[in-house]
Amino acid sequence: MPGFQDLPVYGRENGIGMNVSTVKKNLSAQSIAAIQRKKKIISSYFHSLSPPPPDKRKPSFHSLQQFQEMGETPVPESVLKKQKRSEEWALAKKQELESAKKKNAENRKLIYNRANLYAKEYAEQDKELIRLKREARLKGGFYVDPEAKLLFIIRIRGINAMPPQTKKILQLLRLRQIFNGVFLKVNKATVNMLHRVEPYVTYGYPNLKSVRELIYKRGYGKLDKQRIALTDNSVIEQGLGKHGIICAEDLVHEIMTVGPHFKEANNFLWPFQLKAPLGGLKKKRNHYVEGGDAGNRENFINELIRRMN
Repeated sequence: MPGFQDLPVYGRENGIGMNVSTVKKNLSAQSIAAIQRKKKIISSYFHSLSPPPPDKRKPSFHSLQQFQEMGETPVPESVLKKQKRSEEWALAKKQELESAKKKNAENRKLIYNRANLYAKEYAEQDKELIRLKREARLKGGFYVDPEAKLLFIIRIRGINAMPPQTKKILQLLRLRQIFNGVFLKVNKATVNMLHRVEPYVTYGYPNLKSVRELIYKRGYGKLDKQRIALTDNSVIEQGLGKHGIICAEDLVHEIMTVGPHFKEANNFLWPFQLKAPLGGLKKKRNHYVEGGDAGNRENFINELIRRMN
């Protein structure tokens, strides 16, 4: 008796009898071909939907017209304005830096020439002083130094038992704290003020070395009512540039020689805050000529400045 697989099957297409195994083979081949055709159709469909591969080089567009020519989405106008503004700012900053660099080079050359000029002036003054002293000694006389034009005042006492008038004068002299120091021009008004506050201060005639060390080591300037350290010549130029004082040597020269702009230069300098003198004070309630510390000590003020600077 024949099995199930050997039974004839009559197809509708050709009417030829086929067994079951042949039908299964034909069906499996047709299904595989159909699946492959569907895969090709689906892959081609998704391939058409996917965007083209991006270009590795990023295009740089600078105008709306270029975007339109390339058929791309235009950049917002605000982005283009910001880009243009940034370029303008960068160019302006570059020009400013170049001009500042050029100006600094010119200032350095000018400062160097001025420093050499001042050094020659100080050397000539020293030579002239030595010559005058030698002439006086040869003639059997004594050379008397000219009257000093510059004073340096240091406050050495506090406010205990201080009369109101004395307190007011110290405020006018900008000596508000102990061991504060200021430069002062010698004239009748300042001498009268110093006589009234003599028990509370000590003063004398500073030399070039003392003036330079004070300004370089403890110098502070006043800019917009603020205390600014003199760490750069630009600070001095900003405060006193309109008076022709652009560097520390100009300031030292103006103070030392009591020049025409001494008032402006001295007001620009913040009162010097000195430290307690090395070795201490002897007796600040007594006058210097009595073995104390108060009052006029003339040229010996330089020794005190060395101990307090």
